[in-house]
Amino acid sequence: MVRRLALVAPLVLATLSLAAAPNPPAAPKRPVELTHHGDTRIDEYFWMRNLEDPDLIPYLEAENTYTEAMTASLTDLQGRLYEEFLSRIKQTDESAPAKEGDYWYFSRTIEGQNYPLFCRRKGSPTGPEEVYLDVNQLAEGKDYLRLTGLDVSPDGRMLAYLTDETGYESCTLHFRDLTTGLDRPEVLTDVAPFSVAWANADEPVIFYTRVDDTKRANRVMRYRLGDAPDKEAEVLRDDDERFNVGISRTRSGDFLVASTSSSTTSEVWAINAHHPELDATVIWPRSQGVRYSVDHQRGPDGGSWWICTDRDGAMNFKVGTAPVIAPTDWQEVIPASADVLIEDASCFDGYLVLDERRDGFTAVRVRDLATGAERILRTPEPVGVIGLSSNNEYTTPTIRIAYESPITPDSVYDVTLDTDAWTLVKRKEVLGGYDPSRYVVKRASAIAPDGTRVPMSIVHRKGIALDGTNPGYLYAYGSYGISMDPSFQSNLVSLLDRGVVCATAHVRGGSEMGRAWKEDGKMMHKINTFTDFIACAETMIRDGYTSPTRLAIEGGSAGGLLIGAVINMRPDLFQAAHAAVPFVDVLTTMLDASIPLTTGEYEEWGNPEEEPAYAYIKRYSPYDNVVAVEYPHLLITSGIKDPRVAYWEPAKWTARLRDRSTGPNDILLKMNMGAGHGGSSGRYARLEEVAFEWAFLLDKIGAGSLEPVTNQPASAADPVGAGS
Repeated sequence: MVRRLALVAPLVLATLSLAAAPNPPAAPKRPVELTHHGDTRIDEYFWMRNLEDPDLIPYLEAENTYTEAMTASLTDLQGRLYEEFLSRIKQTDESAPAKEGDYWYFSRTIEGQNYPLFCRRKGSPTGPEEVYLDVNQLAEGKDYLRLTGLDVSPDGRMLAYLTDETGYESCTLHFRDLTTGLDRPEVLTDVAPFSVAWANADEPVIFYTRVDDTKRANRVMRYRLGDAPDKEAEVLRDDDERFNVGISRTRSGDFLVASTSSSTTSEVWAINAHHPELDATVIWPRSQGVRYSVDHQRGPDGGSWWICTDRDGAMNFKVGTAPVIAPTDWQEVIPASADVLIEDASCFDGYLVLDERRDGFTAVRVRDLATGAERILRTPEPVGVIGLSSNNEYTTPTIRIAYESPITPDSVYDVTLDTDAWTLVKRKEVLGGYDPSRYVVKRASAIAPDGTRVPMSIVHRKGIALDGTNPGYLYAYGSYGISMDPSFQSNLVSLLDRGVVCATAHVRGGSEMGRAWKEDGKMMHKINTFTDFIACAETMIRDGYTSPTRLAIEGGSAGGLLIGAVINMRPDLFQAAHAAVPFVDVLTTMLDASIPLTTGEYEEWGNPEEEPAYAYIKRYSPYDNVVAVEYPHLLITSGIKDPRVAYWEPAKWTARLRDRSTGPNDILLKMNMGAGHGGSSGRYARLEEVAFEWAFLLDKIGAGSLEPVTNQPASAADPVGAGS
């Protein structure tokens, strides 16, 4: 009935839909004056910071109700996208097994189950399977469950695993006896996520981190299994509010390294893994502006440290070695280069392996320590990503390499260290007749206002006309030196097969073109990130890939800041935008040192207690620069339990945008009332969220009604998509 009405009377349907459209929520305005450095800002929605305010939850629920009503017509498209996503996923699958000690470790998923199973086989990768942790069982009866860390003891007998049941990243550390398969009674609460490591001692001793009141990981702790939980010992404490601590075990198994670092400075402490009760010893005392990381090479007198550092002006890092017994006696081995960024140095028995960036692309350098001979492992396609994968064995004839590209699924290779022979271990299967030969991958560039050439990765279906009529999608991040590499996303096929030209802008603030690329997109150069993105959008339009009325943009967290900034600067350039967990109230947040992560990010954004930084941040802070213009269609998503970007930032931004926007375009907020920064924890629920977000974007750029081009089975000659 409705479909027929849409065909025979579109004007009547439009009138009926308009009449039935609900009114958007009106957030209460309670103006507050915020004065710094003689400058006064009026924040009418400052009250939203108070989670106990009686108006807050009803307002957020009203926003969700409004978004649900305004997107009801997308239900069918969302459902089709979700089914397409699922149709390409081998839902029952397992990862490539990786050897550590006597076992081969891997994870496995089962169709219909939200979470992975962690498994191992003793003796060989084809031996009997042992499921040592089923996350589905942990999640039973819980609305949210995220596994934030796990480590098996070097002897293979004990498992430590961290769980977050709220989304707020306040974790519980559990212990499982793998000889019995049962959890032990010892449980440690309020542990920081991500960082947990066993010592290599006769008795089970675990290291982990705890946080301060601002959620900053500031302490490394030691705990001997069997002791009362309050018998934990503090190993390292960092009271500098810019620094975060972490703990890991070296591949050699001889040391644990406790690292404490800020955006510009780091310090590493070594702990004897065989005698964990001994005091930690510093490798290099911190020096402001000097970053370094270490790995351990076995040898006489405790062996040596291989140290990757940017000291003495080595912006792209250099590598050298120092004796464990005298770590300050450092000798440079691999000098810094203006063209090659060294991102990491890993030690193996007889070899040093470097993760690098060359001309914006990833590469792996293998150095024979006996001869000094080197070789470079590069991506087999013009555009792709290569790097070290799971390599837990110190003495090994092969290293494991991960490779993917925008059209080649995640692939795992074993590469022999002495002969450089590549063996494909596993390539993720993409079902549904996926054929990479149907798509084109390009490296393009845009010219920023200051003349800088900004690289872009572009992928689209073969045969489309570059006449400006195609729908377009542009993504970027651009902060913290994190590079957005051209990786594979099977979900993206749903856009490509609808004729969408998909691009990633490698804007300044990442490290794609070296550390200078990061420095030119932070602090008092942050606006370069936004103008780079705008230049990339303009280039897509100029080169006929798309047009302003058909271009959608997306970014999350600090990438959400990017979205907020560019739609303030050039609202005419984009048709639709999705800002996920967006960091948009930059000035107010960075002025409040009690908010999680604030003090640790002064070296990324600047400290607005200093007047120049205040003035600069105010120039681009999205919330502070909302004006009376016609904004693009905008979907804003967030989680009320987000500890990284508080819920009130997107909530305030939504209210102000809707209050000031002069156009008819949708401004929608979807607040997840049970999750944090990463969205829903289950894989199926997360797919549903992506399907909703992309249904919104596709609809607004005129691609929602397009059916994907029918796929035919991949040719037998093309191995991509076939698992091994």
